[in-house]
Amino acid sequence: MGVLPTKARDHFALPEPVDGLWRRYRQRMPYLVRCRPEVMDGLSRLRASGWRVAIVTNGTADNQPGKIQRTGLAEAVDAYALSGIEGIRKPDTGRFEIAAKRCSADLADRGWMVGDHLIADISGGQAGLRTVWIDRGTWPGHEHDADHVATDVLQAMEILQAER
Repeated sequence: MGVLPTKARDHFALPEPVDGLWRRYRQRMPYLVRCRPEVMDGLSRLRASGWRVAIVTNGTADNQPGKIQRTGLAEAVDAYALSGIEGIRKPDTGRFEIAAKRCSADLADRGWMVGDHLIADISGGQAGLRTVWIDRGTWPGHEHDADHVATDVLQAMEILQAER
């Protein structure tokens, strides 16, 4: 659970035990997440131009499927592979293989991984995939081998369209 839920409970003088607060938060989280319309439009354009798109996340089984469903992403992508369900976490190559297979593809097809984590997404994705790192400024001074660098997911989608 970690320190943050305990600090929040203490800060707001909440009487409920931390594990109960955390459980309620995890249940509520899928209802709080939104996907920007321009991202949904970008996914639609990618798929219309022949891209097969999968979500590969280290998210948990207790709320990640709900977030994908509630945001509309389940219909906007071809597949998803969640570590909390698959039992394999990025950067393990097996996660990318599962996603590729669900897209009727193979890692040898030289697909792409777009992500913001240099180890889980970029290093992991390089096991057969080309990569676009979304640099949010959280890895200052770290070396990377990403094929491209973008500032956000919309710019990453533009890069993919140009690579088609």
